[in-house]
Amino acid sequence: MSKIETAKKIAALNDAFRKSLSGGQVLMTPGVCGLPPMVVAAVILKVTEFSDFSADNDPHGEHDFGTFELCQRKFFWKIDYYDQRCESGSEDPTDPTKTTRVLTLMLASEY
Repeated sequence: MSKIETAKKIAALNDAFRKSLSGGQVLMTPGVCGLPPMVVAAVILKVTEFSDFSADNDPHGEHDFGTFELCQRKFFWKIDYYDQRCESGSEDPTDPTKTTRVLTLMLASEY
């Protein structure tokens, strides 16, 4: 598989996970967890609806990172690829049977 084909397959898997929030794990940093529940819900919705990918925030075409502003705060989200036990990196992020996707949602100020 070429690099472009690999990136497209990873992007499709990442998009499916990000839009549904199923098939992986979702983590939120203490700063996000400490926000009012209505804000957290709005932040999660923004992540699932995110589509503003560009060369700046998606240089490898994998749709694994995004940033947005909400309620006068800047947020980042990032998808990482681990093996099924989350003990090390995935040997093949294009294979959902070998990969656990982990989406981390944080305030930019926590980075």
